[in-house]
Amino acid sequence: MPNNVTRRSLMATSLAFAGLMGLATPALALSDAEARALVDKVVKDINSVISSGKSVSGMIKDFEKIFVRYGDVNIIARSALGVDSRRATSKQMADFTVAFRGYISRKYGKRFNEFVGGNVTVTDVRRLKSYVEVRGSIKLRGQAPFDVSWLVSDKSGKDLFFDMIMEGISLRLTEATEIGAMLDRRKGDINALISDLRKAG
Repeated sequence: MPNNVTRRSLMATSLAFAGLMGLATPALALSDAEARALVDKVVKDINSVISSGKSVSGMIKDFEKIFVRYGDVNIIARSALGVDSRRATSKQMADFTVAFRGYISRKYGKRFNEFVGGNVTVTDVRRLKSYVEVRGSIKLRGQAPFDVSWLVSDKSGKDLFFDMIMEGISLRLTEATEIGAMLDRRKGDINALISDLRKAG
């Protein structure tokens, strides 16, 4: 089993990087200013949730709305499922995407309590070949600021972020490994993964 997990992780990571390359377009229409504007909206909404005083469940719901509004959920979900997305039916892929969206919202939304009293700011924009990286900083109470980046593309027809990197750790690649391991434990049963993912996080 360890060999299978390692092999799947490597394949999932390779597919995720292939997905990044697939975002390349002959001419990137997205401007630096548009990418920054998108992330400014994300940051504004996140800071609003942090200072809202809502319960954890309320913040999770708000985070899911932010994720759906500004994130390229389809690309992120397909990358997370990795090589197994190629054998998934259209219905399985649609169901997985919805389940994954909720899972991500619960998993990361629960951490909003750590952000209360802190804030997120945008610091820089860097244009790469096929997307724009918008860099920022997260400041928590009593801690030194740490780096966060959003990778933004208009490949889907809208300006959306398709990855978030915190302290050098990619959400897409992390979840590709996590989901791959979950699927292995279910002996490759995508329906079982979807069912369990609806409650995970």
